[in-house]
Parts: sequence; structure tokens; C-alpha cells
Amino acid sequence: MMYRTLKSAARPLAPGGLALAAMLATMPLPALAQETAPEFASAAETAFIFNTLLFLMGGFLVMWMAAGFAMLEAGMVRTKNVSMQLLKNIALYSIAGLMYWVVGYSLMYVDVSGYIGSFAPYSWPAAGTANEGDYSVASDWFFQMVFVATAASIVSGTLAERIKLWPFLIFVVVLTGFIYPIAGSWKWGGGWLDAMGFQDFAGSTLVHSVGGWAALAGALLLGARNGKYASDGRVSPIPGSNMALATLGTFILWLGWFGFNGASQLAMGTNADASDISRIFANTNLAAAAGVVAALLLTQVLYKKVDITFVLNGALAGLVSITAEPLTPSPFMAIVIGAVGGIIVVLTVPLLDKLRIDDVVGAIPVHLLAGIWGTLAVPLTNSDASFSVQIVGIVAYGAFTFVVSYVVWMVLKQTMGLRVSAEDEMNGLDVAEVGVEAYPEFMPMHGR
Repeated sequence: MMYRTLKSAARPLAPGGLALAAMLATMPLPALAQETAPEFASAAETAFIFNTLLFLMGGFLVMWMAAGFAMLEAGMVRTKNVSMQLLKNIALYSIAGLMYWVVGYSLMYVDVSGYIGSFAPYSWPAAGTANEGDYSVASDWFFQMVFVATAASIVSGTLAERIKLWPFLIFVVVLTGFIYPIAGSWKWGGGWLDAMGFQDFAGSTLVHSVGGWAALAGALLLGARNGKYASDGRVSPIPGSNMALATLGTFILWLGWFGFNGASQLAMGTNADASDISRIFANTNLAAAAGVVAALLLTQVLYKKVDITFVLNGALAGLVSITAEPLTPSPFMAIVIGAVGGIIVVLTVPLLDKLRIDDVVGAIPVHLLAGIWGTLAVPLTNSDASFSVQIVGIVAYGAFTFVVSYVVWMVLKQTMGLRVSAEDEMNGLDVAEVGVEAYPEFMPMHGR
């Protein structure tokens, strides 16, 4: 970088000016209010401040993704179920925050013995504490906490329009307090997969595939919405209520992803770290844009019309795909990785319908399948990763999350029941489960 120093033009002083200058030089200067030199932060203190700021800024961007999921789901469900989706999203974020303090963070990061950490509420130093390390302890907890809420949001969208509220929220308690933290300890907590060399920079598998596997297990036990699949094999589309909300949610998620991926650099105290964060931002944006364009073109070719829901999910699939390794790809490779994610969505949504798996918002293709792809793609650009170890990680996370989630869903189904009645599903969950309709002026009175 070039620096310029401003210099005044040199002109000789007049004789009177020389005398005045000499007199001024001999005069005593007034005492200053502070005679000590200003105290500057050390390099370590400066790094601490910037690292902490990165966690906090990244954390509130990822927290804002909760609004993105809420808006996306509100737009993708029918009008009669909008309040239910909004309620689920604010409730799951709050439950995730509490459970991650009660036990989740400690299971994931404290005294990890290879497969699991410790069972204890987490705490941070008292007010006024200095010398916490490379960053504020509380900022780290906050940044890690908002990730677990993302995993729970994935489940919410898949199971929309037919699941009861309280069984869902109980599952969120288990997912955010135990399933996600235990699985996360294997890599991010320094557990056995980390020791093997498994690579997942910001969570294509740890966050998105974990949420996708949990959603898949629930969808299999819950069944499809009434009227979605006919006995003769026909699929009846069920359009969402508001594409404007769905698009707004997608843009909010896209914005939040810069915190998701960028702050996963975990340091901003050096020139190199700041440069790497910039590269992560650029690659993240390229992958999302490529996912959009790939889905846009492919739906035109396959269906002769462009389906906006595919395009929105193409953006999210591109983001999920690049999340496993957003730093090392070249711009071209970031585009390739994101574009493949968009293609995956367009090709696999019809496959789920053939299997009669009803995924209301397309979260399984976006988060589970694109997450697997992104994790497999890491060795293409990162020489520290190997395909064999990446596959081991994908299988381990899939087996653990799916089996445990299936058992939890099964217990809830046998004890409380998972699904609302056919009459409640027809009337809408806003009336049956919430009692507050999102659009009351457009809804029938349901006998009231």
C-alpha cells in the first residue's frame, strides 16, 4: 500500500520573522492538563478487541437468520398456518438459547474426551474481568449459541402444517441441548473426528446436515400432509401463502450467512485474518449467486417455466454448499460449488415426492443433501482434507443424528402423538394450536 505525506512549500522567513521565531522558541510553554503520553493498546489487546467484535457481529448476523427462517416458512406455508410457524420459530430460538447455556455448550466444548464434553451449566467471568484470553468468553458462547438455533429452524420448516406444537418443542429441547452439542464436539470441540482430520469450516454437516437428518426422521414418522399424495401416485402441489415473505426471508438468510461463514474464521486480530474474512465473504456471495442462476436455468429447461421456490432454495443450497469450506476455493470453484447446490435442489425435490416424503419448505434437499455435497467438495480446494475422512464424518453424523432423532420422535409419537387431527389440519394450526390467526379477515370463522 502506498502512503503519501503532505509537505508544506518551503519559503524563507523575513528578518522580522526570524526574530519572532527566536523569541517564541525561548518562551516557556503552558502546562498541559495531561503531561503523560497517551496510552495505546498492546497488540494482544487490539487482537482481543477485534476477535471479540467479530464474534459479536457474526453472532447477531446469525441471530438475524432466525427472522429469515421465520419469514421464509411463513411465506411457504398456507395462510391458515402462518401464526404457527412464526410461533415455532421464536420459541425454538429461545429454547435453543436456554438449553445451550444449561448443558449444550459444556457438552460441546468443555473437557471433551473424544465423543462428549461435560454436563454442567456454562458460565463466563464476572463483570470487569480482564485477561480472558484471545477473545471474550461470553462473545464466544453467544456466537456458538446462535448456530444451534439454525439447526432447529431446519426441522421446523420440513414438518410444517401438520405437527403439534408441544411435541415439536420438546424435540427442540433434546436437539439443541444434547444431539447437536454432542455431535458438534466431535469436530469443533476437538473430538475424534477432529483428530482424524475431518474438515467442516462453518457447518455444512455439523449444522445443516444435522438439522436435515433430524427433519428427515421426523418427516418419515409424521407422514405427508392430507391431500399431498394421491393413491394413484399423483402429487398435488400445495402453494405457499406469500412469495414476498419467502423472498424476504431468503435475502435475510443470505445476509446472515456472512456472519455464519465469515465469523467462523474465529479471529480478526491480524492483517491475514481480515483478508481471509474478506475472501470468505466474496466466496459465500458467489456460491449463493451461482445457486440462484443454476436453479433458474434448470427449472426453465425442465419445466418451461421458472419456479420461484426452486430459485429461492437454489440460493440457500449454494450457501449451504460453500459453508464447509468458504476460504480456500478460488472464485471459479466457489461458483461451481454453489451451482451444484442449486442443481441438487431442482433434481431432488421431485425425488422426495416420488418417495412420498413431504418437506414443506424443501429443507432436506437444501440443508441435508447440499450439506453433504459441500462437505464432500472440501478436498477439491483444501489439501488438508481427504475424501475418505470426509465420508467417515458424513456417515457418522448421519447415523448418529438420524437414529437418535428417530427414537426421540418415536417416543413422542407413542406418548403424546405428533400429528394434529385431520379436522385441525383442515382448519389450520393457527386455530387449532395457536388461537391467533395471522390473516383473520381472509379466513372462515370456523363456526365462531
